[in-house]
Amino acid sequence: MENKSFIELVKHRTSCRTYDPRPVPREHLELMLEAARLAPSACNKQPWRFAVAESAEVRQRLVQDTLRVGIEMKWAGNAGAIIAIGVVRKGMVHKVGTKISGVEYPQMDLGIAGEHLVLQAEELGLGTCWIGWIKQKPIREIVGWPKSIEPMGLITVGWPASNERKTRPRYSMDEIVKWV
Repeated sequence: MENKSFIELVKHRTSCRTYDPRPVPREHLELMLEAARLAPSACNKQPWRFAVAESAEVRQRLVQDTLRVGIEMKWAGNAGAIIAIGVVRKGMVHKVGTKISGVEYPQMDLGIAGEHLVLQAEELGLGTCWIGWIKQKPIREIVGWPKSIEPMGLITVGWPASNERKTRPRYSMDEIVKWV
């Protein structure tokens, strides 16, 4: 893949829901996780945790046992890997600070780390899709996380089955930005 500017990566990245069955090289997954690891976080608490499912058996269990009913997502099992993302709430910032401010710092931090991960995947030519329609307890059990880690979602990762990227219309800058 040719080097793209950051804004080109952002414009090109979409949620991938059709995957080629080729496995994702471990080096690619490690680079994506390194990008996530380097993300900023409130008071540098780094609350994110990741569990990478590479085997077909574990990926299928995640798809069959952890996704909520009502939205068909069988395509997720075709991804070369599925990354469970979770948070650990630590210290005053995450516990007391969240109660006082109403801001969910761990979730905000995880969102930043997760976006670093998917944009690194995009640069590598991989497709990704965030899935938040999950059951937390089965994810924790399948990936072997303790109760201190709260599963927040899954990210599918793999080679897109086609170059066709379906983008949805975006609001204009005038609709989302207020200059004050």
